Amino acid sequence: MPDYQHDTIVPYKNSADSKKEQVAEMFNKIASRYDFLNHFLSGGIDRRWRKKAIAELSSLKPRTILDVATGTADMPVMLVKLLSPEKVIGIDISEGMLELGRKKISRIGLTKKIILQSGDGENIFYSNASFYAATVAFGVRNFQNLEQGLSELHRILKPGGKLVILEFSKPDKGFFLPFYKIYLRVIAPRIGKFVSGSLEAYQYLNESVNAFPEGQAFIEILKKKGFRDTYFRKLSLGICTIYCGSK
Repeated sequence: MPDYQHDTIVPYKNSADSKKEQVAEMFNKIASRYDFLNHFLSGGIDRRWRKKAIAELSSLKPRTILDVATGTADMPVMLVKLLSPEKVIGIDISEGMLELGRKKISRIGLTKKIILQSGDGENIFYSNASFYAATVAFGVRNFQNLEQGLSELHRILKPGGKLVILEFSKPDKGFFLPFYKIYLRVIAPRIGKFVSGSLEAYQYLNESVNAFPEGQAFIEILKKKGFRDTYFRKLSLGICTIYCGSK
């Protein structure tokens, strides 16, 4: 049985495939429009969110970083530019996204600093204590087994290493909440379908955000999986949250 409601949310409800397989298929389908839609639907603020998340690692100055659910490598590129680590490894289950990411890092001359590999965040193929830091930007919602993914992230960190997760969340109660709900439930899926051809991907976004155990509930799961010095910070009226924990 799934541990959390979020584990059961899938893009294609009539498919017999696992959540993991469906998520990979979904991202392969929308890969070519993913970056554009990310920036467009967020009004470009997603870049600032990533910068704020990366800033949580600035005092640690990690030499090696693993980025899980790396997509088209936006996070690794920004990690290199802002933190100057020796190496960033990005893994993802979508080959379509990775292909675009490899073209991106080649175009900007970062192939010696960034390596992109096909990989599953719930079964990471690196040995224990391999990385000084790990990041996940908008990817933990896509885990088929949330606790398994967090256990793996804890395992591959060196003692003293830090995990930084950036994820969508729901704003606090107030004037903004009704508008946000309409945007996520109605407007974003329609724009997503028009631009990418996939209504399901952006309906899944809405459903997975609503089902995700956010805020202090997520912090408790991090603690359960062995992370210490945990905390979270809400961004942009609460529509995005940074979660941090150390090993």
